[in-house]
Amino acid sequence: MGYDAACTLRFDGTSSRGTAWLEHKDLVFRGPRRLSIPLTSITKATAADGVLSVRFDGREAEFVVGDCAAKWAARITNPPSRLDKLGIKPGMSVLAVGSLEPSFAAEVEGRGARISKRASPRTPADMVFFAADDCAALDRLVELRKMIVPAGALWVVRPKGQKAITESDTMSAGKRAGLVDVKVVSFSETHTAEKFVIPVAKRPKTRPSKS
Repeated sequence: MGYDAACTLRFDGTSSRGTAWLEHKDLVFRGPRRLSIPLTSITKATAADGVLSVRFDGREAEFVVGDCAAKWAARITNPPSRLDKLGIKPGMSVLAVGSLEPSFAAEVEGRGARISKRASPRTPADMVFFAADDCAALDRLVELRKMIVPAGALWVVRPKGQKAITESDTMSAGKRAGLVDVKVVSFSETHTAEKFVIPVAKRPKTRPSKS
């Protein structure tokens, strides 16, 4: 189960049926009444018998979301880090292309992954992070596709809310490069990261080793 669920909201002495969403920055309820709680304002989140109880700004709200209550409470109290959302794990090889923020390299190395700025098809990386500031930069996706292992990922990191490069632009460029988009995450307060992979049907087939 993901992070949206039909539920009952119990808040301020009333009950309402609707839908709850646990988003990147807010816990949101939409129904006859609406409620949006910034995650940064939540001081306590617990789950019991299918009920998610959150305390914020000296108030308390209960979301009857069922089996996902514990999962939501855990995500609120222990939110995933940027590297968790990007799927970077110890031992991975990461290639950084373009002007990414300096702290990113330090985070990657702190996770136990290897990061490089030199691209080569001979030594493909598990993940490539490409900083693109405008549409013209997206022409490089064809080249960068060759820099990832068959099951790897190419992340396009672009500025948020800029007309010079939009989600539609990156998706179209990825398609032209023979890639499929599978995920979007907030890379920072100012940038969005969009994940592209090589379609499974187009990945090179590996031959079983001879015993």
